[in-house]
Amino acid sequence: QRHLEESGGASVQTGDSLTLSCTGSGFSFNGTPMGWFRQAPGHACVMVSVVNRDGSIIYADSVKGRFTISQDNAKNTVYLQMNDLKPEDTAMYYCAARPGWVLSRPPRLYEWNYWGQGTQVTVSS
Repeated sequence: QRHLEESGGASVQTGDSLTLSCTGSGFSFNGTPMGWFRQAPGHACVMVSVVNRDGSIIYADSVKGRFTISQDNAKNTVYLQMNDLKPEDTAMYYCAARPGWVLSRPPRLYEWNYWGQGTQVTVSS
């Protein structure tokens, strides 16, 4: 059974760093698009960063230069290193996967079919 589980969320101060982890089971991360998304209260879920099946990486403009996504296929784990956190980064962070994806473009938001339960990140000023 395919499963994703996030960890690492916390309450931090502006400027702090945090690393989120997402561990999966039931499928291989190798060649599978993996992504981090976030949803703040009253807002839609948005893409934070994606590793596409070819290894290419996409970041939302709001996190470029501050966040880094990485992946350890041997551990079936994807990470999100978040530096210089800001209050506007406060959100529930979700990990998502799209096993079996064959297109060269990354999945659109509605095309991700496996999601974790989320981990809360709160940044105080």
